[in-house]
Amino acid sequence: MKTALVHSDDWARFDYGPEHPLRMERLGLTWRLMQAYGLTRLPGATVHVPTPASERDLAMFHAPEYLRVLQAANTGAAPPGAPAFGLGPGDNPVFRGVWEAAQLVAAGSLLAADLVMRGEAERVFHFAGGLHHAMRERASGFCYVNDAVLAILRLRERGLRVAYVDIDAHHGDGVQYAFYGDPNVLTISTHERGERLFPGTGFVHEKGEGDAVGFSVNLPLEAYTDTEVYLPAFEAVVPPLLERFKPDVIVAQLGIDSHRTDPLTHLALDVQGFARALQRIVPLAPRLIALGGGGYDLRNVARAWTVAWAVLNRVELPARLPEAFEEDARRYGFTSRDLWDAPATLPEEIGRAVREYADRQVGAVQTTIFPYHRL
Repeated sequence: MKTALVHSDDWARFDYGPEHPLRMERLGLTWRLMQAYGLTRLPGATVHVPTPASERDLAMFHAPEYLRVLQAANTGAAPPGAPAFGLGPGDNPVFRGVWEAAQLVAAGSLLAADLVMRGEAERVFHFAGGLHHAMRERASGFCYVNDAVLAILRLRERGLRVAYVDIDAHHGDGVQYAFYGDPNVLTISTHERGERLFPGTGFVHEKGEGDAVGFSVNLPLEAYTDTEVYLPAFEAVVPPLLERFKPDVIVAQLGIDSHRTDPLTHLALDVQGFARALQRIVPLAPRLIALGGGGYDLRNVARAWTVAWAVLNRVELPARLPEAFEEDARRYGFTSRDLWDAPATLPEEIGRAVREYADRQVGAVQTTIFPYHRL
């Protein structure tokens, strides 16, 4: 088995601003934890540094007028008309190098697609990617270009059937939007329910259009859904659809803002549950492109994505964080030196409520979506 890790130290050049929750330093922290575990030097695994994508690459999905404004914003000053394209104070700030950052994230996911198509790797992890909210004509939800869409479009150019599985706490709306009418792309998103969390979409009735009805799948979940509730719901929906669809490639978005301590969301998974969900996806993927995504507690991000890379390589990691990581652990306030989370149990009343909600949503998916796949 050949695997590939896509990473660039250039991410350290970019900064959304001191008050913004998306911290680029989470990528360097993840890389250093992988290094400390010896995961960047595995036999059969290669490490690749992307070179910036071209405007033509980004224009496979994004509108030319939006890309022109994004380029003009690269100086760090908002150009005229920027708010109409989702740029400005708040979620999608204009910062110095914003265009270069967009080129870099797109390049990493396009490189991942090229590596699997050329047979150079069966599984690729681009953990800086997974910016799933960006729309064709605007930035959205911290995302300026939709690298997941660009990677899927590259795969589709080769006629490959693609399944997109998104386990971020937020609905993968930009990817769903891009392929809402394409029956050759199955999009599945598990997320916190849209009434409670940005982007306010991702309901079961959003099921695709035209020939692609039934190929957009959403499993919304109640706040405080923990691993004990999440995994059975995931199992009831995701594997049966993947087995029936028979993708050539799975693109998995591995946001870890579903973690119970994430400051922006309200799900309650632990790192163990995140790992088990990925372990369930891997054997269903003839080829796999894994992307990062959300995650706003840097300690969760580093641990979960390090575990993800280990899962892709069939490596079991020691539970104790390596001594070589001790300086970072102190600097970033790791309260535990364990890779895994301590057990936690929801209060009985909350646990019952989240389980009942999950059961209803699973039933709705099985009633609404499964018949289109003859399940």
